[in-house]
Amino acid sequence: MPIQLPMAQKDLTFAVTRNENAKTVEEREQILADPGFGQHFTDHMVDICWSEWGGWHRPRVQPYGPIQLDPAAAVLHYAQEVFEGLKAYRWADGSVRTFRPDANAARLQRSARRLALPELPTDYFVDSLRQLIQADADWVPSAPETSLYIRPFMFAKEAFLGVRAAKKVNYYVIASPAGAYFTGGIQPLEIWLSTHYTRAGHGGMGAAKTGGNYAASLVAQQEAYENDCQQVLFLDAEEGKYLEELGGMNVVLVTRDGRLLTPESDSILEGITLDSILQLGRDRGFTTEQRRISIDEWREGVESGEIVEAFACGTAAVITPIRQLRNADVEITMPEVAEPVSLSLREELTGIQYGRVEDRHGWTVRLDA
Repeated sequence: MPIQLPMAQKDLTFAVTRNENAKTVEEREQILADPGFGQHFTDHMVDICWSEWGGWHRPRVQPYGPIQLDPAAAVLHYAQEVFEGLKAYRWADGSVRTFRPDANAARLQRSARRLALPELPTDYFVDSLRQLIQADADWVPSAPETSLYIRPFMFAKEAFLGVRAAKKVNYYVIASPAGAYFTGGIQPLEIWLSTHYTRAGHGGMGAAKTGGNYAASLVAQQEAYENDCQQVLFLDAEEGKYLEELGGMNVVLVTRDGRLLTPESDSILEGITLDSILQLGRDRGFTTEQRRISIDEWREGVESGEIVEAFACGTAAVITPIRQLRNADVEITMPEVAEPVSLSLREELTGIQYGRVEDRHGWTVRLDA
């Protein structure tokens, strides 16, 4: 059975050890001028321990660096790990905010439950983000469409060889400055439809944000690259005809009569960006439908003119239009739209995240104060 501790625990007091070898101002500014994505990391990281007998304890902010693991650490043998991904944004007033961290905390808890890991309380999760940002606030870039990508993760650290839930676990938070995802303007995606591989099945781990799901997508993603596509779309494992999700993003279809359609399945990761987009769509009067959607419905909808747009969404790229879905047997080419709903929603969502648009739903949270 999954390990579950009471969510109400004593407050954690973080010990802070400053990095004596932190990047100089000049080194940091050089990185922030062209950070790319996931290539550079801030000077510090958060580390919180968990044990079956001691619960969550020894919270630390410490210099970023290698993690020492015993060769028998459970994560290396049984892949007991989960992670999250969210961003910190520099607002025009200089403050640093993040977007819906409570939703990321809840998803991490669901993922941990599925992987038989302890559930980190929401207040611990949000505090861990604050602690890291307060140590590394200068790493949050200020150029347009840039951000600091934050990666919380948890894994089984106990050294043992035996198939059971680990009794010792560590939770970490690291961060990486991220440049504008689209440096030359938003480029619509070419998507490869995978029919040889499935990402997850009913009752599996598809709804958990765990590395194994991404590992399962890599060979299909390679197939997409070999066919000049930027992403891969998976179908359901049972019948092979219902849309699931892309390698790392959710998919949404837009209809002529004002509906936003997105697949629903217990093997799909619940997207926080997706959920936010659907809410913004409802605010505009769109009807949102989360249900099973077949590849035939997509194809026939485009042919009839009923489906007028398709887009992918996720933390990194926010929203990206889809130009075409194809493989050796299927080709669905989306029509050109004068005023795409996808780009309008993207502008509104990023506007909220960067403080340019009113946050009507209370989604943004300050981290540097």
